[in-house]
Amino acid sequence: MRIISKQEFGGERPLYCEKDLQLEEVVIHAGESSLKETRNITALRCRFEGKYPFWCCDHFIIRDCLFTEGARAALWYSRDLEMTDTLVEAPKMFRHLEGARLRNVRLPGAGETFWHCGDITLDEVRADKADYIFTHCHDLHIRHFTLNGNYSFQWTRDVEIRDSVLNTKDAFWETDNVTVYDSVINGEFLGWHSRGLRLVRCHITGSQPLCYAEGLVLEDCTFGDDAVLAFEYSDVRATVKGHIPSVKNPRTGSIRAGSIGGIIHDANAKAPDNCIIETTA
Repeated sequence: MRIISKQEFGGERPLYCEKDLQLEEVVIHAGESSLKETRNITALRCRFEGKYPFWCCDHFIIRDCLFTEGARAALWYSRDLEMTDTLVEAPKMFRHLEGARLRNVRLPGAGETFWHCGDITLDEVRADKADYIFTHCHDLHIRHFTLNGNYSFQWTRDVEIRDSVLNTKDAFWETDNVTVYDSVINGEFLGWHSRGLRLVRCHITGSQPLCYAEGLVLEDCTFGDDAVLAFEYSDVRATVKGHIPSVKNPRTGSIRAGSIGGIIHDANAKAPDNCIIETTA
């Protein structure tokens, strides 16, 4: 493997189509597509300032690097990425990416990040200002994730999340086969129009959660005081520890909780309108 150390590059495509290359403490200045169409690239302690640096790349490792805001849309149409100990200030990262493993990565400006990606593993990742993160993604495996941003995980499928804190409204809309374990989910309108959403030992806050859902399962979850008007028009099987502020017109299934502040059943209920609601207090 050829090594380039402590050099600086700029302009358009300075390292275009390179293969079997290791960059050490390299700076990529303003320009475009510095490492486009590359294969088997390792970047160690590098700084990326120009836009579109990694497009159409195959097998690349990024460790202890910085992507400044100017390095926007940095990783698109690529596959097989390992990224560790890296700060990503650039927006619109990770699109049309297949096969990525991120550990100890911070994304302080993560709006419109991770679109149309698959086979993604995240561990100890934090994403802020992350509106519309994970749109149209599949096969996500996420642990110890902190998210601050709305409209997350929309149109995703085959997702597993563990031990995370998700501060996000309108999350998990139109999803298929999503499971969340031992996490906190804060935000309004959670999981609307989802299919096969399963929440295990999660804490849920925000108004009107889990409506219009099909095949919804909750196991030993808890609800915040603001989680009102839950389960409207949903097919649900739920066991909730403690109190649910209110339930409105669930369509079918069963809901079992310690207590429920109010059960709203009105003329707008939808067939089969046979959900069993029980309290244990």
